[in-house]
Order: sequence, then C-alpha cells, then structure tokens
Amino acid sequence: MKIVLDTNVLMSAIFFAGPPHEILGAWRDGRIDLLVSTDILNEYQRVAEELAEKFPLVDVSGILDLVAVSAE
Repeated sequence: MKIVLDTNVLMSAIFFAGPPHEILGAWRDGRIDLLVSTDILNEYQRVAEELAEKFPLVDVSGILDLVAVSAE
C-alpha cells in the first residue's frame, strides 16, 4: 500500500505513541510505502523547525533525513 502522510500525522508519530506512530512502524517494517514530493518534504521541515523551538530535546532531523532518502 502506498500512502502520503499528512504533516500533522508524521509529527504526531515522531512525538507521541499511538496510531500515527504505528504507521511509521509499518513503513519501517516495509508493510507500506511512503510517498513524498519536494513540497511535502519542505512542509515537514518547516513544521519540524517550529516544533524544535517548543521541544528542543526532540531531534526530528534523523527521521526527516530517512524520509527524504527512503520514501518514494
């Protein structure tokens, strides 16, 4: 199955447990394919930078790099 993750779903998956986190796990395990575009990646980055100001102990750069390299 191929999916596009809404920015809010991706950020929720990174910051919290629950269904969004399970979606990332399904992608990690190869059960789904994540589709992204340059615009989507830019939005992920913009929102991540905003959240980094509020949650400085959470580093989302690793997952964003992984999405940029591994998603379709």
